[in-house]
Amino acid sequence: MNITPQTFYTQQLEQHKEELAMVKKKLNVSSTIRLVVFLAIAFMVYVLWGNITWMIPSVLLGIALFLFLVTRHTQLRYQKNLAQALVDYNEKEIRVLERDFHDLPDGASYNDALHAYSQDIDLFGRGSFFQYANRTALNSGTDVLANQFLANDISNILEKQEAIKELSTLAVWRQQFYAIATLVKTEASASDVSRWLREYSSFTPSFSKLISYGFSAITILSFVAYYFQLISGFVVFALFLLGLLISGRFMKKVGKLASKASKVQSTFDQYSKLIASIEKQEMNSDMLSRKRELIINNEAATSGKLKSFSKLLDALDQRNNVLVAFFVNGFFLRDILISYKIEKWIAAHKDEVPVWFETIAFFDAYNSLGNYAFNHPSYQYPEIMSQGNTLDSKEAVHPLLDPKMAIPSDIVIGDEQFFIVTGANMAGKSTFLRSVALQIVMGNMGLPLAAQKVSYQPIKLITSMRTTDSLTDDESYFFSELKRLKFIVDEIKNDRYFIILDEILKGTNSTDKAIGSRKFVDKLVASNSTGIIATHDLSLTEAASELIPVENYFFDARIVDDELFFDYTLKKGVCQNMNASFLLKKMQIVD
Repeated sequence: MNITPQTFYTQQLEQHKEELAMVKKKLNVSSTIRLVVFLAIAFMVYVLWGNITWMIPSVLLGIALFLFLVTRHTQLRYQKNLAQALVDYNEKEIRVLERDFHDLPDGASYNDALHAYSQDIDLFGRGSFFQYANRTALNSGTDVLANQFLANDISNILEKQEAIKELSTLAVWRQQFYAIATLVKTEASASDVSRWLREYSSFTPSFSKLISYGFSAITILSFVAYYFQLISGFVVFALFLLGLLISGRFMKKVGKLASKASKVQSTFDQYSKLIASIEKQEMNSDMLSRKRELIINNEAATSGKLKSFSKLLDALDQRNNVLVAFFVNGFFLRDILISYKIEKWIAAHKDEVPVWFETIAFFDAYNSLGNYAFNHPSYQYPEIMSQGNTLDSKEAVHPLLDPKMAIPSDIVIGDEQFFIVTGANMAGKSTFLRSVALQIVMGNMGLPLAAQKVSYQPIKLITSMRTTDSLTDDESYFFSELKRLKFIVDEIKNDRYFIILDEILKGTNSTDKAIGSRKFVDKLVASNSTGIIATHDLSLTEAASELIPVENYFFDARIVDDELFFDYTLKKGVCQNMNASFLLKKMQIVD
């Protein structure tokens, strides 16, 4: 696509606004027609009262027309909601492109202090990368996306890249999928529904279908016979009482099933539309085509199966209508027949439903990644290397910074190499660390990166940047930090990691810190790990003269005409200018 994301979203916004206005007009007309038909039915009853021969068929015909109009009105209302969701989506994307995204779900609940990196790199929470990139509409999809962020998985990266590339080209389809998913309003989660199906125990007898159809046939014959005055109304009434007696035998269990049906029906109705959307869209990349195959059935469309089940659940839910619950059950044993069909469906498909739901959640999650790639056409997919530098990134920036303001950095760190980064306060060290960390996380997920060119050896990430004390566990800050460092040491024994540390042993005195930090650096270098350590302790930079894998880099700050200036550029060497004393004086905290 040659047009910019901004232009695309603007065009889509105008298109869907027009569609929304058109559907609203149709809804107004539909409401008027329904009112006219209702009044016409009432008028026919008034005019034909006493003439049963003409009144009954006329009223039945009017009711049939009214029900058709109700169904059509419901469909129009759905189209209106869908159009509104698409309008909202495109308005949101335009705002996000302008870096206005702090009102979106932030995923803060996924933060985990015990995770390898989630709490340190602004992955979740307000202003986080998750908040910026997440476009999931389903809770299950949000869980899948968060798990992708947390997976630390370096397998099948090329497959992931190809899947995201393909989804990035399907912008219209992704919007439609999202809009449909936003209309899913359920009282039960997908996992709860799957568990209910798996644990469900049938109660209708195997001959329920035969009894229901047979009884219905007898009822219809009795109506005809009564209409032609071949039998008395007493026979019809007796048949009606028998039907109520049979239905009453199953009333309690049917009621329990109907209660559940009312909670899950919308899930199956909306999920059938999502499945249909996947069925209609061809997928070429290996990962997407494999996922799509999970819902493709040559015998019958999976979306059709879900739709038919949704209709059965909706039909059973209609028993709350007095007319249905009393008369239709008495004459046709309706509850028994529908319950039987529901149970047959559950028995046939209860093992497939979790797979279908998981497929929907996968596409809901991966559409967010495709959307991110679409929104950043200039970003580069990293080249995956089996040897050489661990990370070689040209003109890299933090993906959440305004590209017009961000200062790019070249990052080249070799295999089993360590950078010790010094620098003045606010000079850019923390942003640099988080930029590198996100490049690794995003690269492992298959996402394009905010850089001109990137190559790297896939590697897992582990960090220690935001250790806190714990009043609940009665832990001091220092002990919490020691536990985090112990966690890192244990992990790097079992796997290859890129380690990012922001100050070591902050919770102890400067002499003890210097000695302990140096010993920890020696241990990390000996473990053949790779990483970056930011510090204000200049004595730690002496390790570069004694350990070959260690190199010093810094971010500088200059004081010119009593003003502080930063260039936010990574340079080789050791920082010589610190700014804490200057800032204390500048802010009139000290003299």
